[in-house]
Amino acid sequence: MLRDGFHKSFTELFSLMEQWDKLREAAQARSLFWLQRPLEDQPDKLDNFYHYLTKAEAAERKGYYEEVYNNLYALACYFDNSEDKWVRNHFYERCFKIAQLIKVDGGKKEAEAEAHMGLLYEEEGELLKAAEHYEAFHELTQGRLWKDATGQFLNLIACESLVRTYRLLSDRMLQNRDYKQAIKILIKASEIAREAKER
Repeated sequence: MLRDGFHKSFTELFSLMEQWDKLREAAQARSLFWLQRPLEDQPDKLDNFYHYLTKAEAAERKGYYEEVYNNLYALACYFDNSEDKWVRNHFYERCFKIAQLIKVDGGKKEAEAEAHMGLLYEEEGELLKAAEHYEAFHELTQGRLWKDATGQFLNLIACESLVRTYRLLSDRMLQNRDYKQAIKILIKASEIAREAKER
C-alpha cells in the first residue's frame, strides 16, 4: 500500500489491526476464548482491505465520493458477520461521513447511511440514537421511489425500522414506569405503521 502511494489506506488498515489486537488482548485478559486469528494471518481479509481501501482512496483523491462510498460499503458488507461486526460498524461510520459529501443522487446514499447507523445503534441497544438515525432515514425517503438491492422501497424499510425501534423504546419506558412517554412513542409508531400500510 505504501509503495503504491496509498498512505491513508495504510494508516487506516494499521489502525484497524491495532484495534483488532487490543480486542484479542482484552478477550484473553477476561479469560475469554478468542477464536479469531490475528488479522495479519488472514490473507483473504487483508486482500479485501487492500482492494477496497485503495480504490476508495483513489476515488477520494478525484472527488468521486459515490465511488468512495461504494468501496467502503463493500467492506462493511464483507465484514457483516458476528465476529467482525466492529469492523463493519467502522465502515458504516465512514460511509455515513462520506454520504454527506454526495450531492448527485438526491440524498439516496445519505438515506442508506442513516439506515446503517440506525442499525448499528439498535444492535448496541442505544435506541434513542437509533431512532434519530431512522427518523432521518425516514425523512430523506419521503416521497421517493428509491429501492434497495432486493427491490424493497427504502421508505417502507424506514417505516419498518422506525416502528420496530419505537416499540423497543416504549417497552423500555414501560419497564421504567414512564407511561406518558411510552404512550407518545406508541402513537408515533402507530402513525408510521399506518403510513407504511398506505404505501
